[in-house]
Amino acid sequence: MRSCTDGLPVPQRYGAILAIALGITVSVLDGAIANVALPTIARDLNASPASSIWVVNAYQLAITISLLSLASLGDLIGYRRIYQAGLLVFSITSLFCALSDSLVTLTIARVLQGFGAAAIMSVNTALIRIIYPQRFLGRGMGINSLIVAFSSAAGPTVAAAILSVASWQWLFAINLPIGIVALVLGMKFLPGNSQKSSNQRFDPTSAVMNALTFGLLITAISGFAQGQSLTLIFSEIAALLVIGFFFVRRQLRQEFPLLPVDLLRIPIFALSMGTSICSFAAQMLAMVSLPFFLQSTLGRDEVATGLLLTPWPLAIIVMAPIAGRLVERVHAGLLGCIGLGVFALGLFLLALLPHNPSDLDIIWRMVLCGAGFGLFQSPNNHTIISAAPRNRSGGASGMLGTARLLGQTSGAALVALMFNLFPTSGTHASLILAGAFATLAAAVSSLRITQPRAEPAERSPQAK
Repeated sequence: MRSCTDGLPVPQRYGAILAIALGITVSVLDGAIANVALPTIARDLNASPASSIWVVNAYQLAITISLLSLASLGDLIGYRRIYQAGLLVFSITSLFCALSDSLVTLTIARVLQGFGAAAIMSVNTALIRIIYPQRFLGRGMGINSLIVAFSSAAGPTVAAAILSVASWQWLFAINLPIGIVALVLGMKFLPGNSQKSSNQRFDPTSAVMNALTFGLLITAISGFAQGQSLTLIFSEIAALLVIGFFFVRRQLRQEFPLLPVDLLRIPIFALSMGTSICSFAAQMLAMVSLPFFLQSTLGRDEVATGLLLTPWPLAIIVMAPIAGRLVERVHAGLLGCIGLGVFALGLFLLALLPHNPSDLDIIWRMVLCGAGFGLFQSPNNHTIISAAPRNRSGGASGMLGTARLLGQTSGAALVALMFNLFPTSGTHASLILAGAFATLAAAVSSLRITQPRAEPAERSPQAK
């Protein structure tokens, strides 16, 4: 498949977008289904709510420790190859998840599945940058956000429908046919890389240091949330600081670093990364804790829970394409500040729900959260990708995914912490904390307004 300098021709572009859409759908749908099913899985496997969150955390951990390495490989051997390999691994390990009969086996299967999802997520935005002409990149990112939102919207509904007639194991089997179709389309339509540097090499030492750095960070956060020994936690933090120091120093000396910390020298890139981490932590705090609240506290069944969670991503579906077009005319910092402010308001209003809320009380607050998040997401992604040199698209895509996953993993771990600290009001505490994170994200986004709009750089920041 030929590479392209400014987008694919229209017939091939549609096929490539469909291949990416299906790949993103299975990876996002899986996360959304797992969140909704956590209370059911916890009951079926005789696990506590706090320990069952490892079903989410194991998936996020595997993605986080491998995302940047796979993004770097995408720059070298082709985004298309990494994407297709990810689809294959994800589809096979989805079957392992469906066959799991204990929390341990399910957690192991989710780790393996996470590696497949990491390959999909590591290069999807880099592929979009190749597929779309530069002048339409904002729209491409808007469509990407729309696909993510649609998958999130379908997740609760699909989970509710399946759980009403079958066991939770069947939730993972839905990935198989979608993954196979996406793999076939990808082989036919996805483009190859452009502007690959002959000097770029994969660095196995950096890959190991990257996995240890982010792995220790997540296990330390999760261990603290789960109430593990402080001695163990401080040991993990100490190892994290030592390995992280040498890892970052190594990256700063390389022309093509695995962890592109040099891109953080671009102010709008760094601020967009901070905004992303805080916002996704807020989202995960709410989306993991709400199913427990709806089922355990309000007594809603699985079907009702899925339907009540659906308005949030549906609102993102409406806002994502609008935001994707607005970013071509309005500064992403302003859009993010407004959207995240609305998001924070929705989260605080969810925390202040009346004692016996009606469905309408819950739905309009969910819509508010989704609309605010949708206004922020695609402009923020557009800024992160556009600020990087074109031949560093894989690294920027990996950084975008890493920021999202750090936020999501931290948010899921903080839910476990809130459940342990506040056994009777864990969801309320989680929603308050989520509102605080969203407010912080809005403040960070506002700092971007004084920065020039992101334009695609032609050279690495190190070369300037």
